[in-house]
Amino acid sequence: MVAMSQTDTSITQTAAAARAAELREQIKHHAQLYYVQDAPALPDAEYDKLYQELQAIEAAHPELLTPDSPTQRVIGRVLDGFTPVRHAVPMLSIRTETDTEASGARSFDDRVRRELKLAAEAPPVEYAAELKFDGLAMNLRYEQGLLVQAATRGDGETGEDVTQNVKTIALIPKRLKGATAAVIEVRGEVYMRRDDFEALNERQLAANEKTFVNPRNTAAGAIRQLDPALAAQRPLSFFAYGLGEVQGWDVPPTHSAMLDALQAFGLPVCADRAVVQGAEGLIAFHQAMGPRRDQLPFDIDGIVYKVNSLALQRQLGFVTREPRWAVAHKYPAQEQVTRLNGIDIQVGRTGKLTPVAKLEPVFVGGTTVSNATLHNLFELRRKRVRVGDQVIVRRAGDVIPEIVGVVPGVREAYVPNFRMPRACPICASAVARERGGIDHRCTGGLFCPAQRKQAMLHFAGRRALDIEGLGDKLVDQLVDAGIVTSLPGLYKLGVAKLAALDRMAEKSAQNIVDALEKSKKTTLARFLFGLGIRQIGEATAKDLARHFGSIDRIMDASVEQLLEVRDVGPIVAQSIHQFFQQAHNREVVEQLRAAGLTWDEGEGALAGTGPRPLLGKTLVLTGTLPSLSRDAAKDMIEAAGGKVSGSVSKKTHYVVAGEEAGSKLDKARELGLVVLDEAALLALLDQPPA
Repeated sequence: MVAMSQTDTSITQTAAAARAAELREQIKHHAQLYYVQDAPALPDAEYDKLYQELQAIEAAHPELLTPDSPTQRVIGRVLDGFTPVRHAVPMLSIRTETDTEASGARSFDDRVRRELKLAAEAPPVEYAAELKFDGLAMNLRYEQGLLVQAATRGDGETGEDVTQNVKTIALIPKRLKGATAAVIEVRGEVYMRRDDFEALNERQLAANEKTFVNPRNTAAGAIRQLDPALAAQRPLSFFAYGLGEVQGWDVPPTHSAMLDALQAFGLPVCADRAVVQGAEGLIAFHQAMGPRRDQLPFDIDGIVYKVNSLALQRQLGFVTREPRWAVAHKYPAQEQVTRLNGIDIQVGRTGKLTPVAKLEPVFVGGTTVSNATLHNLFELRRKRVRVGDQVIVRRAGDVIPEIVGVVPGVREAYVPNFRMPRACPICASAVARERGGIDHRCTGGLFCPAQRKQAMLHFAGRRALDIEGLGDKLVDQLVDAGIVTSLPGLYKLGVAKLAALDRMAEKSAQNIVDALEKSKKTTLARFLFGLGIRQIGEATAKDLARHFGSIDRIMDASVEQLLEVRDVGPIVAQSIHQFFQQAHNREVVEQLRAAGLTWDEGEGALAGTGPRPLLGKTLVLTGTLPSLSRDAAKDMIEAAGGKVSGSVSKKTHYVVAGEEAGSKLDKARELGLVVLDEAALLALLDQPPA
């Protein structure tokens, strides 16, 4: 080994000191953006890398560790306009375990066992495992059971008084049930559900106001509104997960029992939690929640592990600003930074032009991503994205990767704004944008190969004509080779022509021909849905079929006549009318008729159909019915004039419940709604109209 000279050591220390200083400034800057301004400029994964690099330098050079280092304190401050609140018990953060594999949980368990001086043969440690919510930490102070103050974390020692804003959150009780203690401080997370966030952005768009980037920032920004009336307009939620100061209450002996007690007080506590034994229990919980992460109604970025025994927590104590008895175990990052190399245009089934980001490949959300959607020109402009930028790309579960935003301050040079093409990149037809709309579309219709392929796939779909075997690869071959240029052309396909295609056996070709023949007998609603008219989903197609009872009546209907159909508004009516005003679309319908397609023309209200006992009624299906599939039950209800909804509300008339009915059944009972089993539903369908 070559000995390092004193000069080399000095240079190393000098470089380390300079890098540590640089990292501290960067971390403080980004923490200010995240914790104070609620406008982060970096994904969590990038921030974590900076933090871990500083930790590593300070561990290698203890002489560089300073009291004001970000690794030694919680970063944050009180904003102007808020009254400071000194926390009776500091609100400290917990250590983050960025090793997302099972080894991360084992490392934590090993540390706990070492600190407790447990022998290898000692029983496993009992832990509480719960979700790591992505929101804003909050301290709620109850005195004699009454909510008297709510404060943010701030710097851990001093936070902001946001009591009036927090009182607008319906889930937070103003008084605890059965609590008479002098003081109980409840700690938890204020967050925004994904559906509430999306609904809020839709309202913002409708009002021509700015949209929000993500639920976490929106929740934090709402809490920090100086006007409680503005905070009340943001749909916020809350989960309790711990305690601050307590006077006059015997705290249960374990963390899990304490959460049960908080729930009994009337506080919301997340049901996705468990008491587990040892590292293997932690790993099992982490792995079980991973696949469910994107199905949760709110954002999480990991799991929190806590030693369950409060006595053992006190024995373990703290190190600097972090408890030894807890850790946050993250999942693989869903956001990463990469370079935007270019922007392409993708043409969809309805002719919509979507800007697609061509990225420097980056591993995010468990896979390597090189393309991401930019949605539309207005979204692209709102995010100020330009070619050459360092961008934040997000991929969650099976969701299409998207560009969240730009890393500010690193644009290499001036780059002009991206502009949508005036001609379709596929067929050269003119590109147009509807008045008041945000989407640009190719006007080529079925003449555009991109739309032609998607139109055929939609037409062949299960809920449309249900042509089994007519999938992406086959449609690509048929269109690219010019064999099929329109929907009616599908019905001219024969076994010989199909069998001549690449990787197509004669038996497979015969199966497709048989499927095409079978599809010729359908319903008016399926046929109408299969035409792929913009704004026309399954429910609207069924409503149109019932109302008019004939494709000819629909094709000849005026906008005013279309508006008479249930749930058809001006935009939908105009879309239908415009579609059938195009001669080539009417010609497609006639050619399909000529090809042998038939449907029941007598299924509409104007054609004098039979009884419709559920006309005007809304039903909700939940659980598994003995003999009816969900689709079959839905079809029967809609044929009887009813509407099937996905959620239970006061406007619901009946809830049809089968085996393993879940929360929808509970909600129905809570609201006092009529609950039917399958037999009762079938009996109801046989009744004459009321």
